[in-house]
Amino acid sequence: MTAQRQRLIDTATGIGLALCVIGAWLAVHITAIFAVGWSRTPLVVALAVIAVQTWLSVGLFIIAHDCMHGSLAPGRPAVNRWFGRVALALYAAFSYDRLLPKHHRHHKRPGTADDPDFCPDAPTAFLPWFIRFFLNYYGWREFAAMSVAVAVYMALTGAAFGPFLAFYALPAILSAVQLFYFGTYRPHRVDEDDPFHDRHNARTDGFPVWLSLLTCFHFGYHHEHHVTPGVPWWRLPQAHRAATRGDTGGAGLAAR
Repeated sequence: MTAQRQRLIDTATGIGLALCVIGAWLAVHITAIFAVGWSRTPLVVALAVIAVQTWLSVGLFIIAHDCMHGSLAPGRPAVNRWFGRVALALYAAFSYDRLLPKHHRHHKRPGTADDPDFCPDAPTAFLPWFIRFFLNYYGWREFAAMSVAVAVYMALTGAAFGPFLAFYALPAILSAVQLFYFGTYRPHRVDEDDPFHDRHNARTDGFPVWLSLLTCFHFGYHHEHHVTPGVPWWRLPQAHRAATRGDTGGAGLAAR
């Protein structure tokens, strides 16, 4: 198979999966906020919907993350930008263009004081690190953008505040914690019993594929991601298997 044909297949797969995640997120969002009478619905159903929407919100961010590395649609920067902007706008009215340079700084200086995702003052503590991480990405500009977007959205659609809070705001917050824990804290925390082995200052969770997907769309295979950042999320299990075998499969994936 030629490299060009492989890129076409990867692009079709990446776009197809992105459309599935975005479509599912929108379907749950619209149904939960506008179509269900929650006063007559069992609490367990509401909790299940919140859990599903939290996971799909993680997926929105992972889509944008792949776009930042150009791996959603290889060789098509405009497509990557468009999907990244849409995914982050739906996720929390974030600016893709503002997050992009910060993420690439993370890859250039992982686990150092110059890494915007790292907390050099508390490299083992979850809460101080999360607060620093959250404030680094969610400042006054993001708060203002989110407030305006929410106000306009609710005015135009007539969405009730309670369902909006439960099925949009809460999943967004929970997904931020999930993304941070599995995609930043666990891979990059300092652990004397499990030291880093190279300059990437990242480790991989040895989760089975199904659990890796549920926790963070395979972002827990984090060392593989730093070694081969051009590998899309759905190929990370393959890169992980290659790394576990000690072969050069990961490098081959990155070249596609």
